[in-house]
Amino acid sequence: MSDDLDSLFLARAVALSRAHMDAGHGGPFGAVVVVDGAAVAEGWNQVTSTNDPTAHAEVVAIRRACATLGRFDLKGATLYTSCEPCPMCLASALWARMDRIVYANTRDDAAAIGFDDAPFYEEVRSAPATTMTRMEHRPSPEARGVFRAWAAKPDKVAY
Repeated sequence: MSDDLDSLFLARAVALSRAHMDAGHGGPFGAVVVVDGAAVAEGWNQVTSTNDPTAHAEVVAIRRACATLGRFDLKGATLYTSCEPCPMCLASALWARMDRIVYANTRDDAAAIGFDDAPFYEEVRSAPATTMTRMEHRPSPEARGVFRAWAAKPDKVAY
């Protein structure tokens, strides 16, 4: 995938995070699944709006991609996400056999605004550099801006 396409799809994931956070659908997270240079599914955090602790943006996008493609594996796919996947989302991407994950904000950025997954990472004990799927950190000022907006959002539902 070219850097231009990476930037485009990562920006879309960040835009989803902003739009759905602002709409009150959940936390500030968005994701896009891309196969052969085309977006096949999008997802955004829906934990608090659906009362489903597994409705993270990445999981929603993976479920939608599999339904759209009519298959349970996403070999050849890239997951673009506004934040480094939590252990559940990373495991979902691994189970889907995705080739690549590109993310904007880091787990430390998420912890700084109240989404501290450190206990879960400790359980898994797997750093991004040693996962089976290649992960790339691509810092994004827009993604950071969404996180700043979440931190300041007076009507957010913390979880």
